[in-house]
Amino acid sequence: MKLYEKFKTLTDIGWLFLKLGATAFGGPAVHIAMVEDEVVEKRKWMSREHYLDLIGATNLIPGPNSTEVVLHCGMHRAGLAGLLIAGISFIFPAFLMTLGLSWLYTKSGSIPDIELWLFGIKPVMVVVISFAVFKLGKKACNSKLKVMISCIVFALAISGRSEVLALLIGGILGIIISYLPTNKKRLFGISFPILPLLPEFVEKLISSKLGVLFLESLKIGSILYGSGYVLIAYVEHTFVGELGWMTPGLLLDAVAIGQLTPGPVLTTATSIGYFMAGAWGAVFATLGIFLPSFVFVLILNPLIPKLRKSKITAGFLDGINSGVMGLIVAVIIKLSGQVLINWQGVLILVFALLWMRLKPFSLGVPYLIGASSLLGWVLFLF
Repeated sequence: MKLYEKFKTLTDIGWLFLKLGATAFGGPAVHIAMVEDEVVEKRKWMSREHYLDLIGATNLIPGPNSTEVVLHCGMHRAGLAGLLIAGISFIFPAFLMTLGLSWLYTKSGSIPDIELWLFGIKPVMVVVISFAVFKLGKKACNSKLKVMISCIVFALAISGRSEVLALLIGGILGIIISYLPTNKKRLFGISFPILPLLPEFVEKLISSKLGVLFLESLKIGSILYGSGYVLIAYVEHTFVGELGWMTPGLLLDAVAIGQLTPGPVLTTATSIGYFMAGAWGAVFATLGIFLPSFVFVLILNPLIPKLRKSKITAGFLDGINSGVMGLIVAVIIKLSGQVLINWQGVLILVFALLWMRLKPFSLGVPYLIGASSLLGWVLFLF
C-alpha cells in the first residue's frame, strides 16, 4: 500500500471512531450497533459474518467489549497502526469530557445537570440496538438450533445469570451441534511470548501514588469480565477499602460523571484517577484500565480466522454469536423498561424508528442522536 493510501486509511479510521467516541451514548450494546452501521453497512470494511465473530471473540476475553470490537475493526482495516488509531480515537473524546466534568466537580462541588439533553437520547438507544440485532441476528441465528441457543442464553441473562457463563453455555451448545467424532485434528496452536521485564524507571514509579494507581488500574483492566459496571466493585474494594484514597460518596460521584459521557463506560476510571491524583492520575488510570484490551486484541485478532477453520472452534464461535444475540435482546428489554415510562419517551422512540427506517438524506446514527437530543429537550419542557 502506498504511503498516501496508508495515511488516508488511517485518517478515515481516526475520524470515524473519533465521531463514534463523541456520540456513542448508552453503553456497549449501542456502541456495537453504531460500529456495525458504519463499518459493515456503510463502509463495507468487513462482512457481517466476520463482524459477528469479532463480537463473539471479545466476549471471551477481559475488558470493555465495545472498545475491543473497535480495536478489532481498526486492526482488520490497517494492522497495528489501525488498532492504535481506532482505540485512541474512540477513547479520547470520553476521556476529555470526563476529565472536564471531574475538574468542574472539584471546582463547584456538584455534577453539571445535562439530563435535559440526555432525555431524548435514551429511547433512541433501544431503536439502534434493535435494528442492529435484527441485521446481525439474520446471520447469527440462521437455523432453528441457533435460534434455540439464542433463546437459552437470553433466558439465562434475563434471569440474572452471569453473562460469561451464559455465553460459554452457548458456545458449548454450538460445538455439540457441529461436532464430528472423526475430527481428531489439533484445533490450533498458540504460543504466548514471555513478557520482558519492565524498565527500571517503571520500577521506581511503583513506589509513588501514580505508580500504584496505574498498576491497580492495569490489574483491573486485565481481569474485568462482564459489564463495565463491575469496575465499581473492584475500585470500592481497592481504593476505598484497602487504600482509603476515596470515600464511597466520591466514588458514586465519579461513576455518575462517567455515565454522563459517551464512549466506553470504563472512562469512569478517568474521573476516579482525577479525584485521587489530579490530571496525571486521570491519565495513568485511563492508560492502565485500557492497555490490557489493546494487548488482548493484538494477540486474539490473527487467531479468529484460524478458529473458523476448525469445525469444533467454528461451532463454538457460532454458539457464542447466537448467544450474543440473546444477550442483546435482554439488554433491549431492560432498557425499554427504563425509557418507555411516559408519552415523551414513546414519541421519541417512534421518531427514531421512522428515522432508521427511512434514513432521511442517508444520515447515520450520530445525526439521529443529535436530532433526538434536541427533540427531547423540547418535549422535556412538557
